[in-house]
This record gives sequence, C-alpha cells and structure tokens, in this order.
Amino acid sequence: MKKDILANGAILQRDRETFAIAPHIPGGLTDTATLRKICDVADKYRLALKLTSAQRIAMIGVHEEDLDTVWKELAQQPGAAIGLCVRSVKICPGTTYCKRGVQDSLSLGLKLDAAYHAMELPNKMKMGVSGCMLSCAEVAVKDIGVMGTPKGWRIYVGGNAGARPRLAEMLADDVPTEEEVLAIVAKIIAFYKNSGREVRLGRLVEEMGIENFREAIMKVEV
Repeated sequence: MKKDILANGAILQRDRETFAIAPHIPGGLTDTATLRKICDVADKYRLALKLTSAQRIAMIGVHEEDLDTVWKELAQQPGAAIGLCVRSVKICPGTTYCKRGVQDSLSLGLKLDAAYHAMELPNKMKMGVSGCMLSCAEVAVKDIGVMGTPKGWRIYVGGNAGARPRLAEMLADDVPTEEEVLAIVAKIIAFYKNSGREVRLGRLVEEMGIENFREAIMKVEV
C-alpha cells in the first residue's frame, strides 16, 4: 500500500494512488511569476489547486512517477506539510498592510519562518504571528503564538487545534522588541528539543504547569 513520501513532501490522497504537494510560500506572500509557474505546472499535469490554512497552495493529484519532475519544474522548496517538524508559521498582514495592525507581524513572522520552518523536533509544531489582538493568525491554538499589542508582543505556548484541542497559555507579555521575541522563541525551541519528550509542546506545558515551564525557559542558554 502506498504511503506519504516525506522526502518529496507528498501526502497520499483519498484515491490511494495520487499525492498532494505544497510549495513553501513563507507567510503566504508570493508574486505573479510564482503563481503563473504553479498554474502552468498544474495545467500540464492536470492537478487541482487548494488554498490551505497554512497559507500555501496545495497541488493535488500528482502521480508518484511525476513527483521529482514536478518539483524540478516548480523550482521551489516543499512546505513542511508532514513530518515531526515545524510545519508552518501563519502570519497576518500586520502594520505592513492592515489598518488594524499595531505591530509588524510580517517582519517577525518571516524571520521565524526562515529560522524554523521544517526544523525537526520531537513532535509537530505550528506557529502563528498576529499584528494585533484580533489574532487573525489564530495564535491561541498554535504551539507557539505571538500577538502584537499596543505595548509590544505577547507570547503564547501550548496551543493545539487538533484532535486534542487546547488553548495556549501566556508565557510573556509586553515584550518590547522583535529581537527579544526571537530570543524567547529560541529558548522555547531549545528546551523542547532537549526535553526528551515526544509529545506536542502543549502536553509538556500542561504536565509542567505554565509557571514551572516559564521558569525553565528563562534558564535556557542559546
């Protein structure tokens, strides 16, 4: 029986014959040339296209023998849709575009994406970065969520919208700069990687309690 093919970022579909792939589009930001290439490849191989919740374009219906050729023609990296790794960093438009934005979520989110997308971890992880408290990037149900406020940034940990849903808990508030947010996230990732546990981050936070987790994080050196 066919299975997902991690090396190709290919997810077996319902027909048990064809696969879906999703080129990595950091923050959902792209250009017309990239979109045209995706459309050209989709037309050539008769693929369906689906916008995903991870701000990517899933290309559905790829035959196994075409996977390498399709990726070569796309000339793009796979989005980390499968595997025990950082799957996605969902980013809202923030102050770059949105009239409601109070912090530059695109700048911060793209730096997080560059640093962590597809990084192997004990379990899968999703991140979200919102430029205001309306939280269009759904930070409260992400393993690591960062929310812009008028006073700076608020960092959440332990959210999960999956089979065992859990709201994230606030780890830090009024973090004044992007650099300090990046430093705290680096501590979270380092602690999680070295925890010896193969559970989602939320389970670790739940077992330790947020106060103990916060204390442990602040002692991490990176």
